[in-house]
Amino acid sequence: MNLFERYLTLWVSLCIIAGITLGHLFPILFQTIGKFEIAQINIPVAVLVWLMIIPMLLKIDLKALKGVRQHWRGVGITLFVNWGVKPFSMALLAWLFIGLLFRQWLPAEQVDSYIAGLIILAAAPCTAMVFVWSHLMRGEPHFTLSQVALNDVIMMFAFAPVVALLLGLASITIPWDTLLLSVLIYIIVPLIITGLWRHRILRHEHGYTRLGHLLKVLQPLSLIALLSTLVLLFGFQGNQIIDQPLVILLLAIPILIQVLFNSGLAYLMNRAARSPHCVAGPSALIGASNFFELAVATAIAMFGFESGAALATVVGVLIEVPAMLFAVRIVNRSREWYEHKQGIATYDECCPVDVHLHTGH
Repeated sequence: MNLFERYLTLWVSLCIIAGITLGHLFPILFQTIGKFEIAQINIPVAVLVWLMIIPMLLKIDLKALKGVRQHWRGVGITLFVNWGVKPFSMALLAWLFIGLLFRQWLPAEQVDSYIAGLIILAAAPCTAMVFVWSHLMRGEPHFTLSQVALNDVIMMFAFAPVVALLLGLASITIPWDTLLLSVLIYIIVPLIITGLWRHRILRHEHGYTRLGHLLKVLQPLSLIALLSTLVLLFGFQGNQIIDQPLVILLLAIPILIQVLFNSGLAYLMNRAARSPHCVAGPSALIGASNFFELAVATAIAMFGFESGAALATVVGVLIEVPAMLFAVRIVNRSREWYEHKQGIATYDECCPVDVHLHTGH
């Protein structure tokens, strides 16, 4: 990793502090920015997410997606953790910590709302940031892309029933326009744009060389967009975070446990199934990350902008980024141990150096 990527944790921390500070000092500015939205999807944040994932998607040869079938074990494990473990483990942790152990230190009228927010957060798996995490651990790009797309398709049908089941409600109102527009904005449209852009570049002589130069220029833009997104998100919630530091800390504990538990579970299950390391890494982080844009929008739609549910989903963003960076470090440092198991292909066998730029050779 380059110098910027190596100290990404530091930059993330500084951007979170900057966002909270700016949100506290200039609340009207962030309120104005927050009003630029369609179906509760904030347009400035959406633009930043585009800038975050487009450099990642440019690396992908969509024709090679059919080859991801060879990683069916990683796909199955990720889906099991995302839908069979994570929402239910989060519900259990929320009940144990927020509803029982920490109840006396929390506003009584908000306890149920906090639990609901944590459940909503866990029921919305996988974010655009997964492309960043996968890049930092040199994950198999076609596996990452196909798993993200598959999660979004499943989420369209499973998100509402899982939330309704875990909240114990007979019926629940889900902002379907927000959900469908999120999939369109964060997955479909960027895929179309990058697919056409990549095709046009590769039509020229020395196309792969041109693509390589373009990626070197755009790659820093992806991380800058990630940091800018954090400034905006924490700017929106700056006052609440400053006013309720103890609440933030208590909400962070079950979220952190959930992220580490699910990422570790997916990683170890992939090793037991002998998935390549370049599949196990992104599988672990996809299995632990959250579609925070959808979770925040759903919590606001159901409980209101000032609710405990909305605050819990924002705390999820606060915890997820440093927790994911920690998980990336563990995955990278444990690669030699992971591949030591007999029957696991090495990184060079699974993901040749040119896999990000060339068609499936």
